[in-house]
Amino acid sequence: MEVAHLIAFNLTLLAAMASPGPAMLLSVRATLTGGRAHGIVTGLGLGTMAAAWTGLALLGLDTLFALFPWAYMTMKIAGALYLLWIAYGMWRDARTPLAPASGPLRRRRAFLSGLMVNLANPKSVIFAASVLIVIFPAGLGAAEKALIVANHLAVEWISYTLFALALSTGPARDGYLRLKPLLDRIAAAVLGALGMRLLTDR
Repeated sequence: MEVAHLIAFNLTLLAAMASPGPAMLLSVRATLTGGRAHGIVTGLGLGTMAAAWTGLALLGLDTLFALFPWAYMTMKIAGALYLLWIAYGMWRDARTPLAPASGPLRRRRAFLSGLMVNLANPKSVIFAASVLIVIFPAGLGAAEKALIVANHLAVEWISYTLFALALSTGPARDGYLRLKPLLDRIAAAVLGALGMRLLTDR
């Protein structure tokens, strides 16, 4: 494995992170509703699970899913239902004033919500496996696999932290609060559509 392989992987990873999806929506909303620390901790959860999917892909979980389609289908349905549940809650509470989002308990929940959103999509391991096959050479050793996972984790954590810092300004939060009902319902509709797509896509 060469440095060029990691650079190509990181560029692919950043492009995937920038595309609209449940992770990006959760990161934006967590920062605008709860502030900088809330957004950063949510990003740490998102990044941890994303890197874990890459680790599982390197260990061959995609092959296990191919051998046991029912396991993949079970995770997929559970993930879709979780996204639909989040969408329902966001739509229901769109007009509800924001509650304080500080303190250890809130931050623990923020981390778990990030973890769960990326856990909710088992397609992530298939995506990771396909990217790994295309970019990296065959026959990677244990140390090289560990480096890939650590690199993925660092890229995710740094990116979400910088994103939270950029969005946590007063004007960004004030703008969100003014448009909260509309923005929350748009986000809920997008998450609901993603959940339904995951549920119905065979």
